[in-house]
Amino acid sequence: MLRIGTCSWKYPSWAGLVYSRADGIDYLSEYARRFDTVEIDQWFWAMPELETVAHYAAVTPSDFRFTVKLPNTLTLTHFYKRKTEASLRPNPEFLSVTLFKEVLSRLEPMREKIGLLMLQFEYLNKEKMSSQTAFLDRLGDFISAVPRTLPLAIEPRNPHWIDQRYFEFLSANGLSHVFLQGYYMPPVFETWKKYGSLVRDSVAVRLHGPDREGIERQTGENWDKIVAPKDEDLAKVVDMIKDMRDHGLTVYLNVNNHYEGSAPITIDRLKEKGIL
Repeated sequence: MLRIGTCSWKYPSWAGLVYSRADGIDYLSEYARRFDTVEIDQWFWAMPELETVAHYAAVTPSDFRFTVKLPNTLTLTHFYKRKTEASLRPNPEFLSVTLFKEVLSRLEPMREKIGLLMLQFEYLNKEKMSSQTAFLDRLGDFISAVPRTLPLAIEPRNPHWIDQRYFEFLSANGLSHVFLQGYYMPPVFETWKKYGSLVRDSVAVRLHGPDREGIERQTGENWDKIVAPKDEDLAKVVDMIKDMRDHGLTVYLNVNNHYEGSAPITIDRLKEKGIL
């Protein structure tokens, strides 16, 4: 199965593209009439609130699915460094089983509509994590201790850790991979060609651009037009997604405004190129 949606949805500039008007509407309710999945980014920065979770579940159809970025409190090895601080401060909640269970409890009202839970890790230098081995050891301990009631996907931001050993680890532990296109990560098409045979069940593909601040300046954060077309990339995405589906995977394709300038229009462009 292929589900195509966007990274977040609260963009007034999508009026006329997705929404009936720019304000005075329930954005998610209108969004769900057009798309069958969406990535929830907001809980990366804060714990889910039960009232909000219940609302999101209530205004979406029964066959709608969310991909949820789990709070970065779980994935930061150290607190973000302030300019006045001389050294890093370890985060005591890094890969906390107790915190993970609390998040699951708060997500319960939408449990039936969650396609993937995603653990997004920042780039981990040697000061934060000594090696890939140390990272996989910590992650393995965490995975063995938490409830596995929902599919879990891993998004590392260390390009040199995306290798055979990493994908064998995912396969052995029943984990999914988040294919991130953008920033400083290797092209997802190349990663898929190298390691696709080790991928099982489901994946997330997140289309981000290489220059977040640059495209924000270009668009003025009005996300209603394409300003950085990536036709060659889109053709490769279509071929990759077809191959993933041929391998029997469930694919969650999440498109960000920062990829080309307007996520809904990028999705239309992918459909024109035959992704469905």
